[in-house]
Amino acid sequence: MARFRTWVGIAVAGALSISLAGCSSTGGKRAEDARKAAAAQGRAAVNTPRWTFAMITHSGDGDTFWDIVQSGAKQAAVKDNINFLYSHDDDAQQQAQLVDAAVDKKVDGIIVTLAKPDAMKAAVARAEKAGIPVITVNSGSAESKAFGALAHVGQDETVAGEAVGDELNKRGKKKALCVLHEQGNVGHEQRCDGVAKTFHGTLQKLYVNGTNMPDVQSAIEAKLQADTSLDAVVTLGAPYADTAVKAKNDAGSKAEIDTFDLNAKVAAELTDGTLGFAVDQQPYLQGYQAVDLLWLYKYNADVLGGGKPVLTGPQIITKDQASALAEYTERGTR
Repeated sequence: MARFRTWVGIAVAGALSISLAGCSSTGGKRAEDARKAAAAQGRAAVNTPRWTFAMITHSGDGDTFWDIVQSGAKQAAVKDNINFLYSHDDDAQQQAQLVDAAVDKKVDGIIVTLAKPDAMKAAVARAEKAGIPVITVNSGSAESKAFGALAHVGQDETVAGEAVGDELNKRGKKKALCVLHEQGNVGHEQRCDGVAKTFHGTLQKLYVNGTNMPDVQSAIEAKLQADTSLDAVVTLGAPYADTAVKAKNDAGSKAEIDTFDLNAKVAAELTDGTLGFAVDQQPYLQGYQAVDLLWLYKYNADVLGGGKPVLTGPQIITKDQASALAEYTERGTR
């Protein structure tokens, strides 16, 4: 009996050692799986401090582009255990004041757009003086490094415009209209100037008040009626593409409507042929990467880009590509 108990003890000990060895070899994987599951369920996947990051943009009210940027930023914030604050104002002075307010709150990092860089320079400098790291996003790639930001996330607007000019050439267009919906936005000027640089035809600029869609529509319609030789209209934001389509139809024009940026409506109109092409700069990625880059800097002093912009575009999207992206545009991440 004593011998039996001894063998039983040895067997149990052996089983326990095997079990513990198995736990040891799979513990890392289980922990990683748990982190992934936590992030998917809206819980942080890291155990770093609960830092607060503020994003301040030049967006006007109702701009779907910035809904997509926020979507990416919020998802990264969940993963990185970040308290994410978002504010915006299309008036440059008001936007600068929002940056000042974030500095006064002593946030741990700031993400900001530089659509009108001259108005933002002092506010960004104040943030840096306070020891708050800054990432610029979407607009202001040329000024970002000079202003002292860690990195810029977005597309090179001139390069994006050049890609549009090339695409218009491929389509045999001869006379195009570039519709600028926010006067003073340096990125918009760079886009149109980029188009003019590579486009073999004639390019005209049309300035409109982007906060008033009926006025935008009537301005484009009047231009198309006055100049029937226009065979392409390029809008600089997804919400304005559909307005340009309405203007084209009311004017009885045959001009192709193309646009910068992508959303579900643009994707649908690309698929059915209402629009010719779109230029995607991946706004979800801009928001996500901006938050992630700040977290990496706070956690490990990492900086991406080497002083150059971290590019998220441009990518020309046509009918075929739009169909493949439908799943993502419908859920609001492209």
